[in-house]
Amino acid sequence: MLSGSSDKSIARNGGRISEFEAQKPRLLRLCYRMLGSLSEAEDILQEAWLRWSSVQAEVATPAAYLTRIVTRLCLDQMKSARARRETYVGAWLPEPLMGTIEPNETVSDDITMTLMLALERLSPLERAAFLLHDVFEVALSEVATALDREPTAVRQLAVRARKHVESGRQRYHVDPEEADRIARAFFAASRDGDTAALTRLLAADVELRSDGGGRVLAYPNVIHGMDRLLRLFAGLSTKAYFEPVLLRTAIIDGLPGYVSSDRGGVLQATALDVRNGRIAAIYMVRNPDKLRHVAATLGM
Repeated sequence: MLSGSSDKSIARNGGRISEFEAQKPRLLRLCYRMLGSLSEAEDILQEAWLRWSSVQAEVATPAAYLTRIVTRLCLDQMKSARARRETYVGAWLPEPLMGTIEPNETVSDDITMTLMLALERLSPLERAAFLLHDVFEVALSEVATALDREPTAVRQLAVRARKHVESGRQRYHVDPEEADRIARAFFAASRDGDTAALTRLLAADVELRSDGGGRVLAYPNVIHGMDRLLRLFAGLSTKAYFEPVLLRTAIIDGLPGYVSSDRGGVLQATALDVRNGRIAAIYMVRNPDKLRHVAATLGM
C-alpha cells in the first residue's frame, strides 16, 4: 500500500505535468523568439521540464516560475549562440516556422522574420525585456524577477529595445488569398526570370537575404535593389540546374511565402515581406539544418 508521502509525490508530479503542458506552447514561442531556432527552443524546454519536475515546494504562479526558468536558460544559450554567429558562413536567418494559408487565418504574427532580424541587433537582456514585456505582456515586476534586475533597469532595457526594432515591428496585414497570390506570382516570376512581372511585384529598394549556412549554395551577401534582383533572376532562369518546384505556399514566420525544392532536391523556405502591396524583402532559408521541421511537416 502506498504511503501518504508517496501519494502526495504522485499527485505533485501529476500537477507538474499538467501545469507544464498548459504553458508549453507559450514557452516554446518565447524560446524560439529569443533564440531564432526551433530545435534549440525544444532543447531548452526539455531542460526546463527537468528543472520544473524537480521542484519540491508549492509554486503559487507556475506561469511566472516557468517563464523565469526558460528566460534564464535562453540567456545562457544566447551567449554561445552569438559566438557561433560570428563564424557563420554567409547571411544568417532564423529557422523558419511554417504554417498553412487558410481562408479563416489572419496573415500576421506577433513576430515576423523581419522583426526577428531586428531583434538580432539587441543585447540578450534587451531582447528578453522587449519580448517578455512588449510581446508576451508579462508584468514589469515579473520581467525584473526573470532577469534578476530592478524594474527601473528593465524599463530602460525595453525602451532601448523599442528604438532599435521600431521599423521592424511595422506590420502590413495581407489577407490569405492575397498572400497565396503573391507567393505564387513571385515564385513563377523569379523562376522564369520574368522581368515585367517582377517589376510589378518588387519594391524599388527590395533586398534579398539567403541563408545556406555553408552547407548549400546561397548568396553570401545581402542583395539590394530591384535592378540587381532583376538581373539575378534573369540570369538564373537560363541555368540548366535552376529548375525549382513549388511544393506549398505557406506562412513563413508570419509572412507570405512558400516552400520549394531545386533540381538537386535542396529545400528552400522563402518568406516575403510585403509592404504597401509590394515585396520589400525576400528571405530564403536553404540551410538543411534549419529546414528539418519544414521537411517533417511536408512528410519528407
